[in-house]
This record gives sequence, C-alpha cells and structure tokens, in this order.
Amino acid sequence: MKELLKLYILFAKMGSVCFGGGYAMLPILERELVQNRGWCTKEELIDYYAIGQCTPGVIAVNTSTFIGHKLKGIPGGIAATLGFVTPSVIIISVLATILEYATSLPVVGYAFSGIRICVCVLIVSATVNLWKSAIKDKLGVGIFIVVFVLSALLGISPIIVVVLSGALGYAVSRARESDKK
Repeated sequence: MKELLKLYILFAKMGSVCFGGGYAMLPILERELVQNRGWCTKEELIDYYAIGQCTPGVIAVNTSTFIGHKLKGIPGGIAATLGFVTPSVIIISVLATILEYATSLPVVGYAFSGIRICVCVLIVSATVNLWKSAIKDKLGVGIFIVVFVLSALLGISPIIVVVLSGALGYAVSRARESDKK
C-alpha cells in the first residue's frame, strides 16, 4: 500500500505542473521516470506515448496508467492515473470559479500569453528529444517525412498514421532480420 501511495504522490506532483498537454509533459516524465527513478527506459516511455496517443484520453494520463500498471499491476495503474488527474480536477475547479470573474483583467491575458510561450518551448524540447531517440537512420527520416506529410499537411488521422508506421516498422525489421540470415 505504501508503494501505491508513493506512486500516487509522484504522479500527483507531475500532474500539478501539466500545462500544455501530453507533449509538453514528456521532458518532465522522462526526467522523473527514466533518469531519476529508472522505472522505464526512454524507449518504453516513447512507446507508451505512441500507444497513449492512439487510445482514448489524454496522452500524459494514459502514459501514467501504463507506467503505473507496469510497476504495480492494475492497482498501480489506478494509483498513477488518479495521482495524475487529481491536481487537474482541483486546479480546474478553482480556476473555473476565478476565471468566471477574472477573464476581463489584462494581467490574466498576459499570464496566459506567457504560459502559451512556455508550452511551445516544452513541446519543441519534447520533439527534439523524441527525434534523437527515434530517428536513427535514413529509414527513420523517411518515415518521419511521410508521417509529417500525412498528418500535418493532409490531416490524416493520427490513429491511421500510427498504425501504418507500426506496420511499416514491423515489416522493415522482419526484412532486415531475414537479410541477416
């Protein structure tokens, strides 16, 4: 029970600074889960992110669920998920009440401008880290370009793009294995 509480508290701490969604959270999750605690590898975290993106719900919450489940089974998944969402529920409830009265104040607009800039930087940082660990050869660059065109320029569903990328990665790895034999 003590370990589940520890899991809940850690994810509650991370959830309390979850601004900008799942991509902005990647550097925080990586630092806490991979570097500080060794609860998963960077590759596992990226895999959880990929799965989290094509499953219903918030990417960072889904990732928390996967990691909690990996560590402590279903109770761990529940503890990590509840830990991650508890601060958001509290913060949103308080902010909804405050913002109802404060949206006309210029200082609130300025604060949101600063937060948006910070979120953009966190997303760029997460993208650079993902690039470094995911793009390892010319094939990776090729997949990146195709996925970028399909998703960013043509608006193809992320689910379709992720499934196609997974199938392509599987096919290429199988072809490489057969070439080695």
